[in-house]
Amino acid sequence: MILYPYNEEWPCWFKDLRKVISSALRERNVPIHHVGSTSIPGLAAKPIIDMDLVIPDYTAFPQIFEDLSRLGYINNGDQGIKDRIAFKAADEEVPYCMPRRQWYAHHLYVCPAFSEELHRHLLFRDQLRKDAHDREEYFKIKKEIELQAGGDWKVYAAIKEEKARSFVDEIIRKART
Repeated sequence: MILYPYNEEWPCWFKDLRKVISSALRERNVPIHHVGSTSIPGLAAKPIIDMDLVIPDYTAFPQIFEDLSRLGYINNGDQGIKDRIAFKAADEEVPYCMPRRQWYAHHLYVCPAFSEELHRHLLFRDQLRKDAHDREEYFKIKKEIELQAGGDWKVYAAIKEEKARSFVDEIIRKART
């Protein structure tokens, strides 16, 4: 199984993660957004919390990088997406806090406020939150891809990148109008 029914705990997972990360960045007061399918009530998703941490511009990046490194995050580069830096957890106890604990699966991205990818994430999320029809259509696409992937998450991600792109672009166009 790749997609799980919507879990009302997902927003709580995000808040728990955001609290620990924000406390390490407290002097910088940067927004952290819950994005991706787990941020959309009622939508089935892979149980992985996606977060976009917003910096004003790249001058803030060195200090954010240092703070995230102390929490156990590793800079994983832009992964081919302009103005978005991915951070991966060094282990399952990241973000490090006291007492140590095992965390939920999550992805953390650092985006400057002008990042087109950040704006796409927020527009897509907000449109699916408010439009049940769009949410249902996206669910159908994801379910079809899950069947094609045969339970393989990597295959699912590759197919989704290809198959869902036009739908996502259309939702973002719709949200911008």
